[in-house]
Amino acid sequence: MSDFDPTGILPDDLLARLRERAAVHDRENTFPERDLAELAAAGYLAILVPQELGGAGLTLADASVLQQRLAGAAPATALAINMHLVWTGVAKVLADRGIDDLRFVQTGAAAGEVFAFGISEAGNDLVLSGSDTDAAPRADGSYAFTGTKIFTSLSPVWTQLGLHGLDTTSADAPKLVYAFVPRSEEAEGHLAVKDDWDTLGMRATQSRTTLLQGAVAPADRVVRRIAPGPSPDPMVFGIFSVFEILLASVYTGIARRALDLAVQTAGTRRSKKTGLTYSQDPDIRWRIADMALAYDALPPELATLSRDVDGLVDHGGRWFSLLSGVKHRAVTMAKRVVDDAILVSGGSSYFSSNELSRLYRDVLAGLFHPSDPESAHATAASAWLGPLEGPAAS
Repeated sequence: MSDFDPTGILPDDLLARLRERAAVHDRENTFPERDLAELAAAGYLAILVPQELGGAGLTLADASVLQQRLAGAAPATALAINMHLVWTGVAKVLADRGIDDLRFVQTGAAAGEVFAFGISEAGNDLVLSGSDTDAAPRADGSYAFTGTKIFTSLSPVWTQLGLHGLDTTSADAPKLVYAFVPRSEEAEGHLAVKDDWDTLGMRATQSRTTLLQGAVAPADRVVRRIAPGPSPDPMVFGIFSVFEILLASVYTGIARRALDLAVQTAGTRRSKKTGLTYSQDPDIRWRIADMALAYDALPPELATLSRDVDGLVDHGGRWFSLLSGVKHRAVTMAKRVVDDAILVSGGSSYFSSNELSRLYRDVLAGLFHPSDPESAHATAASAWLGPLEGPAAS
């Protein structure tokens, strides 16, 4: 058992402030600047950075617990920070395996840099296996990226954009290029962020569309050139593992908050028929028990998979079905738990001022993150049944 205490980094009073502001940012569709400032001051941006480089030196398992706790207070803040933590987590995954290519991410995070995740593209269901963004090589080893990235969380504040694009012109083309584009004076005119984030939920993430128009990643920030398609490259594994685990952690944290709110409500609502609180109603007790049974499976699963990544456990070809599976289970469980929490809480949860109303909208975003249900099922089917054969495989 770990002796890690998440309250040391995310104390109750900090979470209370974040929760209070979450409703305001949701209502006003604004980025949580004060949340980020307080979290940065607490060292949260560098929780996965080694102590010798200025970070907290936590494990991925520790970060999963923290993200569950943060999401219970401010889901959109947690989801936004998640994208920064993905890159610091990938840096840790690589470093743990003797690959130092993302050391600049670790030192940058410790120095206050904010890293954004520029992978998503409209209609690109290849995700990490392909890109519609053009990556043009330059004589000095740098790359110029032209394309459109969507769902770029942390848009108002990021300082480095980790992204990928397709090099189709080099002698060994095609190659998927992973690199980091700085937000600097040199980037002006080559990079634009649209003010287009007006969504049903997760509004404070401000995950705006990013337009790349020859935005340059310096040669020392070009970290991978790999063949398109499924890849065993440690960078791909690092991105997929950390993204899926931390994403599942956020939605698991939302579920826990919804469950807690349902329990609180059941203990205070009183039946006019019986005079008893709803916590004594057999139907309500069954519903809350059902929520708890669904929720209780996820934290241990997240802990196990996180420790396996930290401990360099080799699941071979099973890794991707395990990782896409935990994300799928977390978001479907969270949606179900929030739905039931609303039924337990009654009509008051239908008002926009009610926290459950916001959680109901926030949790829907989980359906849109990779791996989507179709991809998760296809991955699981391949893991258990083998690849498709014949015409169905094309």
